[in-house]
Amino acid sequence: MDKQLLTAFLLGVVQGVAEFLPISSSGHLVLGETLLRRWTGISAGNPSATGGLFFNVALHLATLLAILVVYRAELRELPRRRRLVGMIVLASVPAAVVGLTLKDWFETAFQTPEVAGIGLLVTSVLLVAGQRWETRRDGLQDLTWQQALLVGMFQAAALVPGISRSGSTIAAGLLAGLRREAATTFSFLIAIPAIGGAALLESLDHVRQGGAGAAGGRPDWQALGIGMAAAFLFGLLSLRWLIGLVNRGRLARFACYTAAVGALTLVLCGVS
Repeated sequence: MDKQLLTAFLLGVVQGVAEFLPISSSGHLVLGETLLRRWTGISAGNPSATGGLFFNVALHLATLLAILVVYRAELRELPRRRRLVGMIVLASVPAAVVGLTLKDWFETAFQTPEVAGIGLLVTSVLLVAGQRWETRRDGLQDLTWQQALLVGMFQAAALVPGISRSGSTIAAGLLAGLRREAATTFSFLIAIPAIGGAALLESLDHVRQGGAGAAGGRPDWQALGIGMAAAFLFGLLSLRWLIGLVNRGRLARFACYTAAVGALTLVLCGVS
């Protein structure tokens, strides 16, 4: 396997694990691309490699498929649970507004390891807070619009590299009074429109640019395929593992890891 394909595979593994475990996939992709570029001389953001942000979205699309597989039973029930559908739509609004408004800034942030380092430290705080002050009152059937909107606002904040989408939204659900299983389920139900919408918008941008990637070149479709396959398989395993961990009250165990990686990143970048 050449360096380019190996890079795509490794980034797919990182995406599959970090998308679901509360350690921030976007932050690790930024850090992973930086390290791999130094070690191999090839960047997933290089036009000869995988098309930059388009590659990142492709990996998110693969993990979206993993969510659809794991939560297929809940998704089949949605047509009969219109109130829950409304809550999902409401919670999706903040990320859509912020993502569309600040799209250029986020593209720049994806090239900035310092932002990812700070975001990882924020994730640590959220994980500890969510477990420390959870109240576990409500199930999904009791979800209010205020709770849904709060979780949605945390999902919008997680657009910043380093802030874990799963960690922040699960923590928000726990802080808002949801039970552990309900907080986890709602977190990943609202991930479906968020990830799907991001993939659609990036694909449209890709087409409008004549098939050019974010850096101006054509993606390597073989590398994309390898990366997506790795992201799906490892994502499936990671999601099932996370559900068990949250149900056992072990969400905060990841805080030490994200704090350590975040601090190390800032030290290496000369910020701290």
